[in-house]
Amino acid sequence: MKEHILTALRLTLVCLIFFSGIYTMVIWLAGQLAPAAGEGQQVILRGKVVGYALEGQNFSQDRYFEGRPSAGSYNAMSSGGTNKSPYSEDYLKDVEHKIDTFLVHNRFINREIVPAELITSSASGLDPDISPAAAYVQIPRIAKIRKISAAEIKKLVDDHTDKPLLGLFGPERVNVLALNIDLDQLR
Repeated sequence: MKEHILTALRLTLVCLIFFSGIYTMVIWLAGQLAPAAGEGQQVILRGKVVGYALEGQNFSQDRYFEGRPSAGSYNAMSSGGTNKSPYSEDYLKDVEHKIDTFLVHNRFINREIVPAELITSSASGLDPDISPAAAYVQIPRIAKIRKISAAEIKKLVDDHTDKPLLGLFGPERVNVLALNIDLDQLR
């Protein structure tokens, strides 16, 4: 029995050293090699930070493209999903409310074609991207408000569509912040 206790103590000591020191140092070094040394990729416009490229933002004005809803109010400190079951009555009421709200602001589309990503938050609650389809359904609203042709806005969406990695991995996506910044530059 004494032999097992000593083995367990040695294993505990090795794990403490590895996970508290070595592993932490490796992760920190990897962060230092990341763009902006792991501090986030700031998006700067006219010398002012307007957001972060890899963090979703809240665009509530109808003249902008909307991103995915956030379960944490777009605060990176409270990143996370809702943790509600898709069968929860509260969750279903919340989704219905989001659909109704989206349709009030986008009268040009039918309920059946509202993209799920525009009414449900991602697992992190901070997803900065939407699919091209989610951007396309918003074009009529934005074209009408901004008095810009839908074709011109569609071209802007197409120009901001990132293809899958190596053409194979992941879906096409559109960064909402970058799209909205360039939308403001149109006129």
